[in-house]
Amino acid sequence: MPNRPLFIVVAAILAGCAKHEAGSELVVRIGSVAPLTGPQSHLGKDNDNGVRLAAEEINASNLVIGGKKARIEVLSEDDQADPRTATVVAQKLVDEGVNGVIGDLNSGTSIPASKIYSDAGIPQISPSATAIAFTSQGFKTAFRVITNDRQQGEALAQFATAKLHAKSIAIIDDRTAYGQGLADEFGKDAKALGANVVAREYTSDHATDFTAILTSIKGKHPDLVFYGGMDAQSGPMMRQLRNLGMNVAFLGADGSKSPEFIRLAGRSAEGAYASTPGMPLDKMPGGQAFIEKYNARYGKIQLYSPYSYDATRVMVEAMKKAGSAEPSKYLPYLSKTEWQGVTGPISFDDKGDIRRGTVTLYQVVNGSWKAIP
Repeated sequence: MPNRPLFIVVAAILAGCAKHEAGSELVVRIGSVAPLTGPQSHLGKDNDNGVRLAAEEINASNLVIGGKKARIEVLSEDDQADPRTATVVAQKLVDEGVNGVIGDLNSGTSIPASKIYSDAGIPQISPSATAIAFTSQGFKTAFRVITNDRQQGEALAQFATAKLHAKSIAIIDDRTAYGQGLADEFGKDAKALGANVVAREYTSDHATDFTAILTSIKGKHPDLVFYGGMDAQSGPMMRQLRNLGMNVAFLGADGSKSPEFIRLAGRSAEGAYASTPGMPLDKMPGGQAFIEKYNARYGKIQLYSPYSYDATRVMVEAMKKAGSAEPSKYLPYLSKTEWQGVTGPISFDDKGDIRRGTVTLYQVVNGSWKAIP
């Protein structure tokens, strides 16, 4: 009997090693974390598809790391867009010995998960978390391939005041790290540019009825309503806003700039504005080719899949340069990345933010999002 626990421990260790070795092939396990169920699942699956498309192409290219044939294995996890679930998922991936993580989708999940990955020394690249706090915690393992909310908030405020000539603005956010953080940046910059914030309202990322909030705002006669949050809320909000007879401009950010927003808002979507970090997809260096590949494999792109694709490519490229998939060995190469991705040139500053981030504004015209020149 005394030997039985030892046997179990040894067997467990051998089983763990077997997960990373398949004969003479090195198996590189990359976690992909996003909401795969719930109201944001269309965005989460889009992110996951980008990771999987990159992994399929890398595997087809006869990947070699450190002189050894290697294969990428994607471990997809559902964080349900919930911070608490995100930490459970992060610990699960750490326990499973992943070599790196692409995710999370949301800032509110990426931020708490980043502490767990940092403690384990596992690199994390978010394709879509824009909150400033994600990379301002001092974790050397946290990176993003998308512009942050400081840059986006400033661009939105300049657009609202200079292009839309908004003098009085109502701001609503969903109280998440992303929505509230972006709304705060937007409001601060809009005030600095001379606009008056006549209302500051809050909802949640689970709400669907905004009538009371919008009715209160209507009485304050704003020129523009800004929403910080995701399309599951901004779509119904846009519809309800028009149903109340509010003919004000509506401005969202990347969480609203999706086909789902248009579907949920219906005809009321027409004329809405939103921003996204980066260039329009068809203007990206590899955008058109990516559209064709993605559409053939998964159908219509929602929003962030080009970024999750690039994040995966960047991570694997760092492994190749390091000659190792061990996190501690390829992390220094990741921080020195110089990569020409689908979304544009990718390199990171000392915080892990992408350098040379850009922002593009869009408007719904004839039922589709169109870039504003």
